[in-house]
Amino acid sequence: MKPLVIPIFISHQGCRHRCIFCDQYTITGNARVESEPVTPEAVQTTIRLWLQRPRKEKKQRVQVAFYGGSFTGLPQQRQRELLESVNPFIRNKEVDFIRISTRPDYIDETIAGFLKEHSVSIVELGIQSLHQDVLDASIRGHSVLQAQEAIKLLKGKGFIVGAQLMCGLPADNCARVMATARKTAELEPDFVRIYPVLVIKGSGLEKLYRDRKYKPLSLAGAVALSCRMKAVFDEQNIRVVRLGLQSSAELAEKVVAGPYHPAFGELVIARNLYKKTRKILQSEQGRQGKYLHIAAADESAFRGPDNTNIKRLTVLGLLENVEVVFNKDQARNTVLVC
Repeated sequence: MKPLVIPIFISHQGCRHRCIFCDQYTITGNARVESEPVTPEAVQTTIRLWLQRPRKEKKQRVQVAFYGGSFTGLPQQRQRELLESVNPFIRNKEVDFIRISTRPDYIDETIAGFLKEHSVSIVELGIQSLHQDVLDASIRGHSVLQAQEAIKLLKGKGFIVGAQLMCGLPADNCARVMATARKTAELEPDFVRIYPVLVIKGSGLEKLYRDRKYKPLSLAGAVALSCRMKAVFDEQNIRVVRLGLQSSAELAEKVVAGPYHPAFGELVIARNLYKKTRKILQSEQGRQGKYLHIAAADESAFRGPDNTNIKRLTVLGLLENVEVVFNKDQARNTVLVC
């Protein structure tokens, strides 16, 4: 069951770096300006409003997530007041988790201990790449070693650890992206987010793009590469919890170039299901009277945009003598033939 996530936006706060691709206000869909930081009172008001909303599942767990910025880059007193504003809801068992996002170079033993003391249980790290040339070209300001050590430290302290990765960064290529995916999987994060790079208005990447010094991935290329990355984590049973940035009207308006699609994740899942289905049907091609079982929740992704997957499988002759069954009790992202 997915948790109820209560978002608290601290866009750009705590960031002493401005990465070449970054504009947190656009990415998070939050227009708050840096001169008006969220107050502890505002945090508590937001939590109360979300807790009052009706929920389908009474046992749904609740997570307060500080989005944007680099939480542990904030002055410690500022971190303390934000976290302590959530703690009463933790003590009353109205909130189960606190989640923060930060940079790998903003994590050490002292910071990890401080977060534990203040009920933080989930830490997401902006890894982006595990190739130093790519990090340097993206003006990340941290090293590959710092990213690896941060994951190991947090895992060792008992945190649930997430890793955010990007594909299509400056100086990146397919081989480097896949090497990053494999090396990240070896570090065993609990979950991963995969974001294809978009050229956002006002970012440093926009100037490179305008000067023809940067070429973004095409939509088809980003879908294919993200699908390959996801497969690496699927093999290790590491959850990929998001594919592509959360769509919003503001984001759509400020995308200058790149593989933006409001349902990017569905495109990746559709491609993944197509590849799985094609492989299993090809292995069963000689048999007659087959039933192809797909999870009911995956019907849209299985069909693909405008029934693209169905058309491709038909052209290949793989749906002859095959009856497709959509099962409501079947696990998502699975394909069975009997």
